[in-house]
Amino acid sequence: MSDDNEQWWFCLKHQTVEHGDSCANSERMGPYASREEAERSLSQAAERTEQWDNDPKWRDD
Repeated sequence: MSDDNEQWWFCLKHQTVEHGDSCANSERMGPYASREEAERSLSQAAERTEQWDNDPKWRDD
């Protein structure tokens, strides 16, 4: 990805998609190549967490 004007982010503080430079990086997820990818960022993170939580290679109980 090149400059910030071509990148999309999901702001955790405002729960919105941002384009380019806006909120601090510590408060957002990304960068993403498209608005659609940024919109899916929370659901994708939740899916990955669920997969890791249920992965027998990582279970220690």
